[in-house]
Amino acid sequence: MRQKQKDLIMQISDRELTFHLYATQFGLLTVAIILGIFLYDDMSSFFNQFVWNNQILFYGVTSGIVIVVVDLLLMRLLPKKYYDDGGINQRIFRNRSVIHIAFLAAVIAICEEILFRGVLQYHFGFIVGTVIFAVVHIRYWGNWFLILNILILSVWIGLVYEWTANLGVTMMMHFIIDFLLGLVIKYQAENQEKRRDVL
Repeated sequence: MRQKQKDLIMQISDRELTFHLYATQFGLLTVAIILGIFLYDDMSSFFNQFVWNNQILFYGVTSGIVIVVVDLLLMRLLPKKYYDDGGINQRIFRNRSVIHIAFLAAVIAICEEILFRGVLQYHFGFIVGTVIFAVVHIRYWGNWFLILNILILSVWIGLVYEWTANLGVTMMMHFIIDFLLGLVIKYQAENQEKRRDVL
């Protein structure tokens, strides 16, 4: 499955990949809006999940940084095949500017957290939100370690939402994780190219 996925990724252009990324996020946001229309009695119940306070810094930023540090340590300690997603993440982040990575990370964090925590977990509970989040990340299904990784991440984000009831916290955490790991991928790719040029 991973090889097939890798072949498909290599066949599409960067422009097509970007289009599919944004289309997927727009699709998730659309699903969230449609479900929200039917599930929420009023909009204030939804907007009350956004509280701009020190929880965002304490839980969101701190958790995001800790997760990235743990991930980077595991990347150094484990064989590369454990983090092999078929080259998707590298294709997504390697040629983008820092601003575009930040924008992309923000779009993903907002759209996914609104759906998985703000609608699904809010109405159907922790387990439903956590499992569906993991299932939607189908690109990791070919690698048991990445599946485990995304499940643990989903559980943690879900727990933080349970503790804080604050979508601002989970959005910030999700943004920090995607943004920092996106930067790591970008700069690793640039360093590999520089080394190849030297050789």
